[in-house]
Amino acid sequence: MSTMTARSFPIFVAILLLVAMQSRTIQSKPSGDPFGFIKHLEGCHRNVSVKGLHELKRYLEKFGYLKYGHQGKKGHNHANDDEFDDLLESAIKAYQQNHHLNVTGSLDNSTVHEMMQPRCGVPDVVNGTKHYHTHKSIHTLAHYNFFPENPRWTKRQLTYKFRSSVQVPAAQNIRSICAKAFQRWAQVTEFTFQEVSGSSPADIVIGFHRRDHNDGSAFDGPGGTLAHATPPVRNAMFHFDADENWSENPGPNQMDLESVAVHEIGHLLGLDHNDDPNADAIMSSRIPSGIAKRDLRADDIQGVRALYGFAN
Repeated sequence: MSTMTARSFPIFVAILLLVAMQSRTIQSKPSGDPFGFIKHLEGCHRNVSVKGLHELKRYLEKFGYLKYGHQGKKGHNHANDDEFDDLLESAIKAYQQNHHLNVTGSLDNSTVHEMMQPRCGVPDVVNGTKHYHTHKSIHTLAHYNFFPENPRWTKRQLTYKFRSSVQVPAAQNIRSICAKAFQRWAQVTEFTFQEVSGSSPADIVIGFHRRDHNDGSAFDGPGGTLAHATPPVRNAMFHFDADENWSENPGPNQMDLESVAVHEIGHLLGLDHNDDPNADAIMSSRIPSGIAKRDLRADDIQGVRALYGFAN
């Protein structure tokens, strides 16, 4: 093995610095695909039995489309088997309708592609209910939605703090990015957001966590579910999956931290997932990797203003 000469060493260091400057990665983990199993189920339809369908049932249950309860012939519960039964077909149809796909009830290519996208962990349907607030005018068609019973804050000055169960590098950068994400919502509403110390009471607690972190919504590793947040409630929370490949300036297979933060803050203010078929709104459940999607769209702004009665 040849040794590096004194003359070549400065050049080598310069190359390393240039690479580091191109993408400031906050958290880097090996890539994975928790939703990858869905690809192998493409083409499945009612009355077939295919290995892995039980995982799809858990996926649809997680996001609110499927609930077995005590259904099934002679007490048999199909929730944990690989049978494509009537309830699974109905759940897939509901998913397809919600995402503006052809409602076939089968796992066609378009449905599989949509299901495999990285996304927010907040369910699309809560307790079998989704509140639609489609607003039509001469020039626009809005697709914003609220949570069931329209929860909202009764005050306009909200505080937040950071508390994580996992150590994440560049904590100061994370605070700065979250502050910018809050400011995007402050600019279009009457809300103000202030960070307080970790020992102080706060309306919102933000943190990085891994896998099961004792809030009933375990993360799934790199890819898949990226983050989740509560609607406006006392002791509201907003969690990032610490296993994601987070970045301030995302490259391929990296998630933009500010884009996800802006989305989850929308949930904290009371907005549910948006039904925009083009997925342009910040509140779309789909959050692609490799790009920055930080700017609020008309749907997002109209939705939060409609929920709180702010002037347009």
